[in-house]
Amino acid sequence: MTARRVVAFGGGHGLSASLRALRHCAPELDLDITAVVTVGDDGGSSGRLRAERGGLPPGDLRQALVALAGDHPATRRSAGLFQHRFAAVPANDAPANDVPPLGETDADPAAARADGLAGHAVGNLVLCGLMELLGDPVAALEHAGAMLGAVGRVLPMSRQPVGIEARVRGADPAAPDEVRTVRGQHQVAVTTGRVESLRLTPAAPAACAEALAAIGAADWLIFGPGSWYTSVLPHLLVPQLADAIVSSPARRLVTLNLAAEKETLGLSVADHLAALRWYLPELKVDLVLADAKAVGDPEPVERAAESLGARLVLAPVAVTDGTPRHDPAALGAALVPVLGADR
Repeated sequence: MTARRVVAFGGGHGLSASLRALRHCAPELDLDITAVVTVGDDGGSSGRLRAERGGLPPGDLRQALVALAGDHPATRRSAGLFQHRFAAVPANDAPANDVPPLGETDADPAAARADGLAGHAVGNLVLCGLMELLGDPVAALEHAGAMLGAVGRVLPMSRQPVGIEARVRGADPAAPDEVRTVRGQHQVAVTTGRVESLRLTPAAPAACAEALAAIGAADWLIFGPGSWYTSVLPHLLVPQLADAIVSSPARRLVTLNLAAEKETLGLSVADHLAALRWYLPELKVDLVLADAKAVGDPEPVERAAESLGARLVLAPVAVTDGTPRHDPAALGAALVPVLGADR
């Protein structure tokens, strides 16, 4: 039987959950998994590396690779190493010759002193090094995937980093009706206002050619879960990716989030689906997968799904501790009958 080719779009923890769920399905369904990852991150370790050295922000790419890492003990250890984040060195552990300039002392002797590695994930540094060494992010990701025994492929949505900008109403709580431009993935993600429109800079980045090929050959395209404005929708704003998604013969699945995030406060579950159509009116979807408890009244969500041409499927996909996180095993179990169904 020919493997089912699945392309999952997103970034960060949402895409990681989706990929881990697909890992649970893979043995039963014989899946060929490709992750297409947003490249707009400008916060934390990724933001520092992007600002200081240029190139793609590695954090979301790293998380996707780790989610697909193989099960051999050695590769699991390598995956753990990729996720290891350097802590700041306590000031009282500084070398004896590391003396602050005259007149400058630490107010708190237990406070951490600044150092170049603090806050960086090892995998971010490895990917940054591979991209510089090999001169191509796709080649770097293939090499890193081999290091981790990845059971799928990770690709950037573009070989060039992008900026994310949003027009936000009420970004300043003191001016709730004023619309301002919020710049940068991190700032959009933490905005307390309502996002009214989203754009990329540059407006038309070149799509990764390998990602376009994977979309054209796919049996399924999967969107979400994840941060809607900063991880899911950016893919629809890359013109070449949008054209490939619309023209692909693949079926399309949207996995909805379990709760609103800061950037989507005020948006209903149905509004999340409406946003997909707003940014890509030609998008047609076959299935929308959601957790019944998170949806509540299913009727407006069913109507929003139908407006995309989709059928709503409800399944228990959340962790059992009550936090708004997808359980990869439960999500994988819900995906088996969906991805395994014949047309």
